[in-house]
Amino acid sequence: MAPVPRQRTARIPLLRSPATRADGPRQRGGSPVRARLVALGLVLVSLALLTVYFRESSGGPLHGAQRIVVSVLTPFEAGAERVSRPFRDAYGWTADLFSAKGENAELRAEVEELRRQVILNQTAAQENEELRSLLEYRDGPRFPKDYDAVATRVIVPPQTEFRQEVMVAAGSGDGVAVEDPVVTDGNLVGTVTEVASNSAKVRLLTDQQSAASAFVTQTGAAGIVERGSSTTSLVLERVQKEEAVEEGHIVVTAGSRSQQLESLFPRGIPICVVTSVSQRDTDFFKRIQCTPLVDFDSLHQVIVLTRKDAG
Repeated sequence: MAPVPRQRTARIPLLRSPATRADGPRQRGGSPVRARLVALGLVLVSLALLTVYFRESSGGPLHGAQRIVVSVLTPFEAGAERVSRPFRDAYGWTADLFSAKGENAELRAEVEELRRQVILNQTAAQENEELRSLLEYRDGPRFPKDYDAVATRVIVPPQTEFRQEVMVAAGSGDGVAVEDPVVTDGNLVGTVTEVASNSAKVRLLTDQQSAASAFVTQTGAAGIVERGSSTTSLVLERVQKEEAVEEGHIVVTAGSRSQQLESLFPRGIPICVVTSVSQRDTDFFKRIQCTPLVDFDSLHQVIVLTRKDAG
């Protein structure tokens, strides 16, 4: 017998019933609805409890329940207070520390600003006093008649001990010329050696290349003032041994233009005070030490003497 062929059976896909498809959405949407209903119920219960609480007397059941809850929670609140107090104190201490540091920084900045203002005021007062002294000298009887005054300030101090030169804020535009004398408070400072339009270089009397013919006002003893052993001392050279010179005598410019004692300065400008006088038998001249009348280490304001007949 011939084998009977198998009949293929068609696979019929399973179809979900409409009820099954509807279950899913209904289950997913039911949870929010229940949450809303629960929240609404809690709100209504809260409103009802508040209404009853405010309407009942102090001896009502809700007030009694409140007192019971408070009495139960008070020990826990006290314990929590004790536990949290060190942390709150530590937080407060830290906050106060940072606040104090911030205030300290602000106060320090204010102190620095006040110190700066004090320095500026003191500097301005000193400059005003120096300018007043210069003006008094310019208008006074000691000012040389054949000269005009150019008041200016020192903008560059001496750079080294061996090169005693300063820069002043006045130049050819102000009438300043080379070899003009420079004074402060009527005392000799030096001479102009270089001139630009708005500045000039002044060689101080304490420079090794400076010299000025001079004489002692009390006795008339003549000599030449030069730099001493340092920038704070001068010497009066070439004074004859027979001349009378004593400690405390004043030395001023001679104003001479002779070949032996040529001077670029007008006569009578104070230079220094005699501090010591000595001589030896073998010396031809006296040894005279002097202290300059100008404090060259704190030189701020000067007057350049310009000749009236220069133009």
